[in-house]
Amino acid sequence: MEFNVSSATLLKGILDVSKAIPAKTALPILENFLFVTKDGSLEITASDQELTLRTSVELESVKEDGSIAVPARQMTELLKALPDQPITIKTIGEGSFECVWGNGNSSLPFFPASDYPEIKGAGEDAQSFVVPASILAEGISATIYATADDEMRPAMNGIFFDIDTDSTTLVASDSHKLICYTTRDVQSGVKASFILHKKPAGVLKSILDKDAEDVKALYDGSNVVFQFGGTMMVCRLIVGKYPKYRDVIPQNNSNVLKIDRMQLLNTVRRVAVCANKASNHIKFDLKPGQLEITAQDLGFALAAYEKLSCDYNGDELSIGFKSSFLIEILGNLSCETVVLKFADARRAALIVPSEEEAESEKICGILMPIMVS
Repeated sequence: MEFNVSSATLLKGILDVSKAIPAKTALPILENFLFVTKDGSLEITASDQELTLRTSVELESVKEDGSIAVPARQMTELLKALPDQPITIKTIGEGSFECVWGNGNSSLPFFPASDYPEIKGAGEDAQSFVVPASILAEGISATIYATADDEMRPAMNGIFFDIDTDSTTLVASDSHKLICYTTRDVQSGVKASFILHKKPAGVLKSILDKDAEDVKALYDGSNVVFQFGGTMMVCRLIVGKYPKYRDVIPQNNSNVLKIDRMQLLNTVRRVAVCANKASNHIKFDLKPGQLEITAQDLGFALAAYEKLSCDYNGDELSIGFKSSFLIEILGNLSCETVVLKFADARRAALIVPSEEEAESEKICGILMPIMVS
């Protein structure tokens, strides 16, 4: 193998896939990037066998095609230390390759490409859909924080893609809060669903090319493949049945609070300073036109309250929440005005952007209450 490439171009390529290099692995070969040259480009692959990332970079010239596995840490550190300039990479003898730049070179070991595990994508029965990259990134951002860390129920540790013929909904829940993000920009000829673990979902969000217009997804019962620009991501899906989330979305919560989102968020943050650190409990006392938020920690003689003027229509109501969950939901919305709908102190509250907001039909959140005295 021998080729010439810009050091900055190669560095960008390996950084794009480096998130799939495992921190610890029983297979030492996975601590390497797989380099394969073909058709004037270099294909770079990294994998931990659960998540695989592959991208292609254009080469300035190729003298001899080939494939080798190169040590990821040393290759990354070397390229980071080099200023942008043309470099030559070529194999020299058995088991080592040379990286040559303007006034120097380095020699590093390589391993046979045949030792690298085979990467399996979606099967022949795979279904597909196409989604705008911006919509996919927005949907993941809007839901990923609500996923769980639950060893007993692995299905809750990912984002549920509920694909319908006229829309697609991304859902995440940890049993205390539930977030749904619905878009009509993703449509499929058939109803289908899969659960994407939050780790690859986070990686996908971080590497989505801002210049990429569309992302193509292929999925079967085991794997999903995302393709955009010159990058491909393959990840193993969570196997399991996701709960019937639509059954828990309140439909008739008649006590309605309408308030500026940032005003409510900042008030909750201030009052929560005096909440019990173990429980983070705060209490809402609602009356027509008025909201009072209180928190206390009797063990440390801490207490706080703040009154807000608001648009509230409904019965007088006292309801408790875990402040950290409420802060998460309010902080991840982008609307100016938020609507909270309550049934009573024991049933879940529905949190949505107000009807005037562009995203009013796109996002909804559910937060379970807690009992407070």
